[in-house]
Amino acid sequence: MSLDSAPINLTHHFLIAMPGLMDESFNRSVVYMCEHSDRGALGLIINKPSTLSMQDLFEKVELNLGRADLIEIPVFQGGPVHTERGFVLHEPLSVAPPTSEVTEATYASTLSIPGGLEMTTSKDVLEALSTGAGPKRVLITLGYSAWAQGQLESELAENSWLTVEADPQVIFDTPIEQRYDRALALLGLQAWMLSPHAGHA
Repeated sequence: MSLDSAPINLTHHFLIAMPGLMDESFNRSVVYMCEHSDRGALGLIINKPSTLSMQDLFEKVELNLGRADLIEIPVFQGGPVHTERGFVLHEPLSVAPPTSEVTEATYASTLSIPGGLEMTTSKDVLEALSTGAGPKRVLITLGYSAWAQGQLESELAENSWLTVEADPQVIFDTPIEQRYDRALALLGLQAWMLSPHAGHA
């Protein structure tokens, strides 16, 4: 079956780097795909912590971090594009109780990802976290990963990546150093099974 027979949509999937992918940004990375269309793709690396903690980030934007559970969590390197910008991956908030006067889902710039997560790029989500509110489970990255039209498809054809439907538990509940192996396990694979020379024989 030809790869061209049907367009693939990897929104709400993980891209798992094959061992042969030596690019420093992506080596042994797991990328959560926020968007994928015929125009290109956008994702966030979920297993490469930066040296910044959430506490550091909040100090930089002059906010208090009102959530003790987040203070020590690192900010992640989401990819090589716009590394000065923050991206907040979180559980959806549109389930505000009807009695609540404010629905927390009203961030200025939020992308709802089919499959159940949301990505917010506006500062108001940080302001919500600073008051102790906001989404319960969050992952913040600086920068993102992007592919131009057709670029990701050609990398997949070169066996640079494995793909599997995303499991939010890998993002929010799995220790960082185990996320690559856990993502592979969703495919029934272990890292030793992957030849670094796949596809280049």
